[in-house]
Amino acid sequence: MTRQRPSVAVRTVTTVRRLVNRAGFDVVRDPTRQFAAALQRHGVDTVIDIGANVGQFGQSLRRTGFTGRIHSVEPLQAAYDQLGARARADASWTAERAALSNAPGVVTMNVSGNSVSSSVLPMLGTHAEAAPRSRYVATEDVPATTVDELIARLGIDPQTTLLKIDVQGYEKSVLDGATATLPRFVGVRTELSLTPLYDGQALLADIVRYLEDAGLELWYVEPGFRDPVTRRLLQLDGTFFRRA
Repeated sequence: MTRQRPSVAVRTVTTVRRLVNRAGFDVVRDPTRQFAAALQRHGVDTVIDIGANVGQFGQSLRRTGFTGRIHSVEPLQAAYDQLGARARADASWTAERAALSNAPGVVTMNVSGNSVSSSVLPMLGTHAEAAPRSRYVATEDVPATTVDELIARLGIDPQTTLLKIDVQGYEKSVLDGATATLPRFVGVRTELSLTPLYDGQALLADIVRYLEDAGLELWYVEPGFRDPVTRRLLQLDGTFFRRA
């Protein structure tokens, strides 16, 4: 009997599981420094930091020696105020208050109690139960733009730029707003969910396929959000680079 080849989705999940297992060891060896080394290897001189919150990612880049340009975008006013203060102290770091979406306009952000879990999408019980402080406490209307518009307005060359996306389930909409520029980015770093955490979000296999279609390969992953009771991994960060 002829053995059926596993589907693309099954192969993708299997590959990521292997990478997650490897990443479990890599974490001990400081994945942040490994990430900075990968940026240097691929000639990255600019990072677009989507969903920057208060600037944690930008700070981690600086601590590991990245001296290139950082442009951070954060939708929530309170988080943006802290982000802006940090960026102003760095001549190569700029910031703006906006949400990234598939089209310009206005989006309504659901503000979480812990700030970092805020999203355009409704939160599901899986997330709220794993992190009770992440439950929504307010909403905020925010101007929205697209990656394509941002790149054109700032005069950034995607071929030497890493696009970092941390938008809590809204990744697909951000990528849909980058149809002109995504095939030119040298790299993308994004959250990948193993199970639905927000209503309507795309999961890991869908995002991996989307980026592969744009010519980007998954290089490595870093374990992220876990259920503190079951220890199940719910979300991870994946870094993709342009196929040679």
